[in-house]
Amino acid sequence: MAQGERYRLSGRLMEAKRGLVLEIDDGGVYALDADPAARDLLGLRVTVEGIRRGFDRIDVEWIGRA
Repeated sequence: MAQGERYRLSGRLMEAKRGLVLEIDDGGVYALDADPAARDLLGLRVTVEGIRRGFDRIDVEWIGRA
């Protein structure tokens, strides 16, 4: 994935020391910069749309149940 591009990813929303993370099906993990209200979806399968910033960080523009 290239930085600065828009992506749509699905996986399980979890909380880690880094904050919210998305664990995708292939085993990858992305740190999310998301609205605090996203915590209502912890533990659920979600779809995230946003812009990639850095190696493994997504600036979330939208998040919802997958």
